[in-house]
Amino acid sequence: MSQTEDAIARSAVRAALGATGTAPRVLSERRPLMGGTAGVTLVGGDETMLDRCFELAEECERRWTRFSRDSDLSRLAWAEGGWVTVDPLTVGLIEAMQFGAALTDGDYDPTLLPDLLMAGYVASRVDPARITELPPGARSRGDLAQIGIDGDRVSLPYGMTLDAGGIGKGLAGDLIVALALRLGAWGALADLGGDIVVAGDAPTEAGWTLAVENQGDGTEPAATVALADGAIVTSSRMQRRWSTPEGERHHVIDPRTGGSASTPVRTATVIAATGARAEVLAKPAFLRDPAHYLAWLPTIGAAALLLMEDGALVASDNWGDYL
Repeated sequence: MSQTEDAIARSAVRAALGATGTAPRVLSERRPLMGGTAGVTLVGGDETMLDRCFELAEECERRWTRFSRDSDLSRLAWAEGGWVTVDPLTVGLIEAMQFGAALTDGDYDPTLLPDLLMAGYVASRVDPARITELPPGARSRGDLAQIGIDGDRVSLPYGMTLDAGGIGKGLAGDLIVALALRLGAWGALADLGGDIVVAGDAPTEAGWTLAVENQGDGTEPAATVALADGAIVTSSRMQRRWSTPEGERHHVIDPRTGGSASTPVRTATVIAATGARAEVLAKPAFLRDPAHYLAWLPTIGAAALLLMEDGALVASDNWGDYL
């Protein structure tokens, strides 16, 4: 059944239930995943659908984590230029990485894992016993256009590594809500560590109403937005921080220097059509002039709210469209 036929079938069921005054069932659950917690909300779904959604999230984590030598991305790095058979999920991730790098003129660069390790982010924050291991030839700033893809076989240029990072959470959210709708849910929300993707019918007539965390004083939300379909992600340089002999570092790496980005932006909240797209569009917030960044986003169909070092909130001109 095509997506159009799926939508028609769901509309017919909604109309039938609406005539009887029956409201769809809403299920919601959170589980530990991807270095934090993952939440899934289904409108018009059941427990089996919910389990399938979490199984997909777990599969994405197994395939993409940098903290296991058995993941697809680790096996590609250790193949050092050789061809590796990977899951189709991983092929989709790599293609999303290539698209994101092109869209941001290289500000989003998933090949900076060696720099991230050099900055001190080696062990998992959830389980410090799990560490990232790279081959001796690993180098940052590789050319994504040189990746070979032949069906489910992939070859990275010698020395290249790929870090799923934020785009992995965003893409997993996209995949989860798409799966939920294919399985028959009326609507779905996936929340992977703060990367939120929504699609279809919301639990209430108000739509999908989402609070943007205020990482300034942490009291009231910085904003509350309403989405019909799409994604909202918040990227911060304030959460994954650590001290080194050279000073404090964070996980947002500047591809131009190989070190932690120096920026007046503390957090960037981005709204875009998909979770993967929102994630890659958040990265330039920490690398570009904030005014230029906020002027650029609406030209590519996205919006953003920035929390600055001085506590000020500044937004793109189209941010108000989502309030």
